[in-house]
Amino acid sequence: MVETNTNLPLAAGALLSAIAALLHLGIIAGGPAWYRFFGAGERFAAAAARGEWYPALVTLGIAAVLFAWAAYALAGAGVIGALPFLKAALVAITAVYLVRGIAYGPLVLAQGGRITPFVVWSSAICFAYGVVHLVGLVQRWKVL
Repeated sequence: MVETNTNLPLAAGALLSAIAALLHLGIIAGGPAWYRFFGAGERFAAAAARGEWYPALVTLGIAAVLFAWAAYALAGAGVIGALPFLKAALVAITAVYLVRGIAYGPLVLAQGGRITPFVVWSSAICFAYGVVHLVGLVQRWKVL
């Protein structure tokens, strides 16, 4: 068996973030129906249907952040060279995923909303992404 220094959880985290980024690009291409299906809300979907620029711009921004997070996870995994503030960035990325996974549902309820399948699934997915990142971060902590 060949030994590798690549951290598999962080490499998997990079793949997961890249998939999420690609999905956001797909939402832009898919238009209003995709914005609705993926829980962006009627305001965003209606704006996209009217041809307004801000739903695509916001969604593109989210995709860009997710691609950057994928790059940081790859750097943390040892697949690519180190990036600036690598340890701090991975801590922040992991925290955002975990907090998003845990706090979004209660926040929706606190604002008078309801728990929809989107809230449940997106929270579970973000929490799982956070756990994957956390496992890799703990494993690589001393070498970051």
